[in-house]
Amino acid sequence: MRRIALVTLVVADYDEAIRFYTEALGFRLVEDAPRPDGSRWVVVEPGSEGQGAGLLLARAKDEAQRASVGDQTGGRVGFFLHTDDFARDHARMSAAGVTFLEEPRHESYGSVAVFQDLYGNRWDLLEPAPDA
Repeated sequence: MRRIALVTLVVADYDEAIRFYTEALGFRLVEDAPRPDGSRWVVVEPGSEGQGAGLLLARAKDEAQRASVGDQTGGRVGFFLHTDDFARDHARMSAAGVTFLEEPRHESYGSVAVFQDLYGNRWDLLEPAPDA
């Protein structure tokens, strides 16, 4: 079977990114291991193991990478976080300080609201419609 296992997200700081993704978004820390070059291999996942792609949080190494932090998709929604209970997760994330850029919408494809991560990358929180 083939699947995308990890997607790299360039971050400014490992520890603040781990806190945001685990505390504000409820992801779980899968791995945080030192690398010989002084970097770390940091992986977080939103659900149970094997239930989708994890994020490899990679600290920016140079000016070009630092410039991409928070704008890795050119201002578009680049990440989609599916949920089985939109109201629950929207309320929990809002209480944890996550910035939603719009009010929740109920579309034919499901309930959705755009939020941004701690660096400004745009995400959809989405509960797909049962028939979608």
